[in-house]
Amino acid sequence: MADEPLVLGIETSCDETGVGIVRGHTLLADAVASSVDVHARFGGVVPEIASRAHLEAMVPTIQRALDQAGVAASDLDGVAVTAGPGLAGALLVGVSAAKAYAYALGKPLYGVNHLASHICVDQLEHGALPEPTMALLVSGGHSSLLLAPDITSDVRPLGSTIDDAAGEAFDKVARVLNLGFPGGPVIDKWAKEGDPDAIAFPRGLTGPRDAPYDFSFSGLKTAVARWIEARRNAGEDVPVADVSASFQEAVTDVLTRKAVRACRDEGVDHLMIGGGVAANSRLRAMAEERCAAAGITLRVPRPKLCTDNGAMVAALGAEMVARGRPASDWDLPADSSLPVTEPHVPGHSHDHDHVHETSRKNLYA
Repeated sequence: MADEPLVLGIETSCDETGVGIVRGHTLLADAVASSVDVHARFGGVVPEIASRAHLEAMVPTIQRALDQAGVAASDLDGVAVTAGPGLAGALLVGVSAAKAYAYALGKPLYGVNHLASHICVDQLEHGALPEPTMALLVSGGHSSLLLAPDITSDVRPLGSTIDDAAGEAFDKVARVLNLGFPGGPVIDKWAKEGDPDAIAFPRGLTGPRDAPYDFSFSGLKTAVARWIEARRNAGEDVPVADVSASFQEAVTDVLTRKAVRACRDEGVDHLMIGGGVAANSRLRAMAEERCAAAGITLRVPRPKLCTDNGAMVAALGAEMVARGRPASDWDLPADSSLPVTEPHVPGHSHDHDHVHETSRKNLYA
């Protein structure tokens, strides 16, 4: 619909320069420039390299998104950007670019939360989010269970990782197996050829006295590394496919078990799964099985929308505009530890347009 908000979203929390354009719940463009190949030789993301890559990719990626969407920058109703959490330097590039575009175009600026954006992106796939929504977010930096009565103003953390995130564990196990970086896709591929019951790896924080919604994957990662080391020390071959399948089974078992439990305990009949690890084929299959058995509707965006992207930021920005949430101030900070309880960073002024005009006059005085 032409009267729905048209918003550009910028995402630079890690190593992906993502720019998306959304009209309401409709995705018009999703342009991504990744620096993952540069980081692969180091076995992980190097913050300084990521920041420099964002600087180089920003303007052409924004132009590519505008061209894909077939709109002019002047047509936009707002500019949204990931204000946090993430790598401080990388965030700063995105926030600075968003300020520049919003200011030059005379459009409102919305600093939004990376995690809330991962939830909101599902609206581009399956329509408006039910309220409340239960979300399981799993990525290289986060493993969280979140209850969202209102994605623009009320997101409540139920549980999170106390050590390694799920995606981080995938990367570390892949490194021990000499499979390269990033670990998620390659382990998923090897696991398809292996036996998930071949090795009984531990399930962290699943005892009766453990935190019901928190996650721990450090012990699992260590158990896998020690098992591999013992085989190598004994001069035996390491069955990569079986190790991959058994490790992946342990991770997805814990994630889905706790997510379904949270839905039951909170009386929520929908579960949304997002974040980069949501692209994992076994996680999707197990979640589908367990949600179906529990009478829970599962919502998982297509894999491309699960990884970091600008479309998710634009989706949350469009929701902010549609619900009349206040725009951010021009001194919007990049906050590497922005809590998920803050879906966006509202400005202090109630008259954003007045602030904008005043700022312009001061700038050119």
